[in-house]
Amino acid sequence: MRTLLNVIWLVFSGFWLFLGYLLAAVIMFVLIITIPWGIAAARIGVYALWPFGKTVVATPGAGVGSFLGNVVWVVLAGFWIAIGHFFSGIALCVTIIGIPFGIANFKLIPVALMPLGKQIVDIP
Repeated sequence: MRTLLNVIWLVFSGFWLFLGYLLAAVIMFVLIITIPWGIAAARIGVYALWPFGKTVVATPGAGVGSFLGNVVWVVLAGFWIAIGHFFSGIALCVTIIGIPFGIANFKLIPVALMPLGKQIVDIP
């Protein structure tokens, strides 16, 4: 079932969101000092590409550095990517079949805003 949901997600939303994260990652890699944010964007982009069967958990011990890094991320890219998730979620919720995918988009908004200090793990 997860595979079917992931394939449908990939066609209707996942690929475009992945491209948004990939663009953010490339911009962060070019600026050199923002490479940690580029790594986070690439990691979350892969999660946005194939989200069913995975979840986001907080990293224990993530401290002030992660918080400050997240503030910089929100200013540089997180806000715009979260807006992309919001509008994609609304568009998917227009149909009954798309509601689970819209909810998945809404669940990606917090990690799009604050990616540092989070881990993406498989659901058993």
